[in-house]
Amino acid sequence: MTRMTQGHQEQGPGHQEQAQEHQGHREHREHQERPLLNRRLAGFGTTIFAEMSALAARTGSINLGQGFPDTDGPEEIREAAVRALRAGHGNQYPPGPGIPELRTAVAAHQERFYGLTWSPDTEVLVTTGATEAIAAALLALVEPGDEVIAFEPYYDSYAACIAMAGGVRVPLTLRAPAFRPNLDELRALITPRTRLLLLNSPHNPTGTVLTPEELSGIAALAVEHDLLVVTDEVYEHLVFEGSHHPIAALPGMRERTVSISSAGKTYSYTGWKIGWVTADAPLVTAVRSAKQYLTFVSGGPFQYAIAEALQLPDTFFTEFREGMRRKRDLLADGLQSAGFRVYEPQGTYFITTDISPFGKEDAYAFCRALPERCGVAAVPNSVFYDDPEAGRSQVRFTFCKREGVLEEAVERLRRLG
Repeated sequence: MTRMTQGHQEQGPGHQEQAQEHQGHREHREHQERPLLNRRLAGFGTTIFAEMSALAARTGSINLGQGFPDTDGPEEIREAAVRALRAGHGNQYPPGPGIPELRTAVAAHQERFYGLTWSPDTEVLVTTGATEAIAAALLALVEPGDEVIAFEPYYDSYAACIAMAGGVRVPLTLRAPAFRPNLDELRALITPRTRLLLLNSPHNPTGTVLTPEELSGIAALAVEHDLLVVTDEVYEHLVFEGSHHPIAALPGMRERTVSISSAGKTYSYTGWKIGWVTADAPLVTAVRSAKQYLTFVSGGPFQYAIAEALQLPDTFFTEFREGMRRKRDLLADGLQSAGFRVYEPQGTYFITTDISPFGKEDAYAFCRALPERCGVAAVPNSVFYDDPEAGRSQVRFTFCKREGVLEEAVERLRRLG
């Protein structure tokens, strides 16, 4: 054995200890440098709604940014929740799929308004609002690398949920002033990796309501390419122009569509967070498999109340819609008189505007400054786009507030001129 070899042998243990120490330091540095937030959620900080609502509260501004009403819904529905609490209904864990009374009411609602027949036992799932339903559906149905096509601009939780599922977001841009989907563009976006179409009609934030012709074209592409569809229909009872048509009712769509809705928007109890899924039994089973590890169950007493709410007479839904239509018109006229370019919505309770007439292009900066300038808060649409330039000058206002509040907001906004 050579001296050099002997030397290496003699020094080996010390060198090994040093090498291990250096390796440990390197791993420690890498561990310290690694971001705490899962990389899939990089870029998803505090939601724009929380940010602008906090800004509104701090400045004492009228909050026309976040979409929550400033009055409660029907008194009889609130009393139904109180009765359930006092009777001990739902105070402990309700059944995983939701209480039978609510699942039956959801199924009856779908048949009453759309002629869709679902089994309350196997084809209805109660969720913690529509947001959890969307998350559970995407976590259940999307695997890493799957492409998900969604209308852009889109509600911000869509992007986050696709990311958490490991999917690839593929936007189909709805462009001003009409904000209609181009079906030729949609066809061109579909690849062998496309797994799912994520629809939203009535559409937040633009207010677009898909026509029967558009829905038929989308359905034909889904069938042709064997795609799943998740459809967010929470504004189904807030359609001012045309009517709401569930895509699940079209040929070939029942077995591939997960339909989602909730009580918050229709009954003005957004804090109760009662949503639901209707779909073919195998799809509901898949979504439930993910949902059970998110919240498992929630809102027990409120489920009983919403079961009653879904059975309210047609006059409730008509009066609710017409009341919101009046508020839409009030705010739309006021925004136009204040100098905004207004894109009148066909549905939802949001109005998209353009700030270009003010000589402004950066909607985010505009919304950050708006409370200080005139005491009104709004939301920049640019945060709902993958390419912020596509909606850079668009600002969203909500009109689900008391008419007196909207009138005061309009007066304040006129100061911008």
